[in-house]
Amino acid sequence: MKNKHLIPLMLILFTVFSSFSGYGQNKEYYQLKTYTIKDDDQEKRVDTYLKDAYIPALKRMGIEHVGVFKVRPDKFKLSDKIYVLIPFKTLAEFDKLDAMLAVDKEHLASGADYINATHDKKPYERINSVLMRAFPDMPVMKPSTVEGERKDRVYELRSYEGPTEAMYHRKVDMFNEGGEVELFENLGFNAVFYADVISGDKMPNLMYMTTFSDMDKRNALWKNFVDSDKWKEISVMDKYVNTVSNADIFLLYPTEYSDY
Repeated sequence: MKNKHLIPLMLILFTVFSSFSGYGQNKEYYQLKTYTIKDDDQEKRVDTYLKDAYIPALKRMGIEHVGVFKVRPDKFKLSDKIYVLIPFKTLAEFDKLDAMLAVDKEHLASGADYINATHDKKPYERINSVLMRAFPDMPVMKPSTVEGERKDRVYELRSYEGPTEAMYHRKVDMFNEGGEVELFENLGFNAVFYADVISGDKMPNLMYMTTFSDMDKRNALWKNFVDSDKWKEISVMDKYVNTVSNADIFLLYPTEYSDY
């Protein structure tokens, strides 16, 4: 009799364990590296390293669709950042990256000026790194297909912070089960990714990037978004109200050597 009850129990436990062990296995991971630079010399050295050494090394490792972005010209904002967005199929791929770069002879040779920089001639001021996991409603990155001059394009990177973990998870639910991701897709926002930040300095928070051919297109689509029946419906739901305590908006453009 004991064995009769034990077998169904074991099957139930196996099913539960399998579902948890496979959770998120098809979701990509993203690293957003942000270089802070102070002058033209540092900008040129970081650009040269990324273009000639770092990105080619990533491609030799099988990592595609690496985006590199800079701040769109704005007299009210300091353009002292270079953003590098790197997709990984697994955390293991991310974990082995530095070790692979350290033994890549082409990378070491092409990036010598950057890699061997001295303390009094450093190529950047600081590097900030954020690690993310893709949302279930968009588990794989979609490199932007917007066209037009790169300097005119608008790649809008947003970071939404939640007041608490519980309220943050409700905001994530708004994107997925609530239909916000679907709304962006239906309106033609050309999203690159949506993701949970799993390691960063502003947690709990999520990040996502949408892309436009120019600023006029961006402004028109955001108007369509806020005027849509779907947004008016979900934005006033009790469970989604006050789920964002701070929103950072970065308007960027892709460099000439960015993959998209």
